[in-house]
Amino acid sequence: MPDDTVPRVAMVHACVRDGMGGSPTAVLPETGLDDATRRAVPVLAGTSHAVFVATRDVGAEGPEVTLRFFTATGELPACGHGTVAALAHLAERAGGRKYRATLRTRERVFTGRAVRDNGRLTAEFTLGPVGLRAPEPGEPEPVLDALGLAGRTLPGPVRVASVGRPRLLVPVAARSVLDSLAPDFDRLRAACDRGGLLGCYVYTQPTDRTGRLAARMFAPSIGVPEDIANANSTGCLAAHLAGTHPAGIAVDLGDSLGSPSTVTATAGPASRSASARTVSLGGVAIVTGTVRLPAGTGITGR
Repeated sequence: MPDDTVPRVAMVHACVRDGMGGSPTAVLPETGLDDATRRAVPVLAGTSHAVFVATRDVGAEGPEVTLRFFTATGELPACGHGTVAALAHLAERAGGRKYRATLRTRERVFTGRAVRDNGRLTAEFTLGPVGLRAPEPGEPEPVLDALGLAGRTLPGPVRVASVGRPRLLVPVAARSVLDSLAPDFDRLRAACDRGGLLGCYVYTQPTDRTGRLAARMFAPSIGVPEDIANANSTGCLAAHLAGTHPAGIAVDLGDSLGSPSTVTATAGPASRSASARTVSLGGVAIVTGTVRLPAGTGITGR
């Protein structure tokens, strides 16, 4: 008989493209697990990330939801595609066409929304503010070297962007350059660790007024050599491009991993400091079902 003390984990493909691909994400209820056990969940579920969800009904204002995000190496202060996955899961569970909740993470409180259409759920939330700065002398070179981009002429400036943890935004001249990247992940992790970076987000230039482009996110420092769909970094890019490119962008990721994904992002106006912007992030998600984690792992739903 199945062990009913082992929680069922919702499997959500976040930020799918044309109904396919997306980033498989484990979503499960908050049960007071210790952090070591939480780190085991994405490994056991076969995903890069796990999202732990605690819901509290606060009446007419709608539910209040606390989110915690983990990879195999530890907790993240934020996770964009994990937020999309959690919103899709909550909307699926609630039923109805529209869902709205107040979301709490370790560092902020914000509103999330989801709309159901033909079995798919489009989730959206506000990211921000995004901090942007020029890198310090010598800061990006070890990362560029590990990417295989050292000495190449880039089509624009490298930027450091942060929504809790900094990451590098690195432009390349063409999709062919992006597709050909084969980072040395050991060196890349060491370079990111030394610089206190979450990772690096390499992107092409928007090709037309629609703001469509492609990107790859490398984050070995958090146990994710390449991310299928990194929404927060896409939001950082939208903030960086605002003013010189379309405010709204649609970024294709995951093709190199065989799981096509798309994240949309729209930058708001600059703050008073002109160095930070809020960004609206979104993606389509599909709840594919539930799985039960293996028994005997110490992970229980009670």
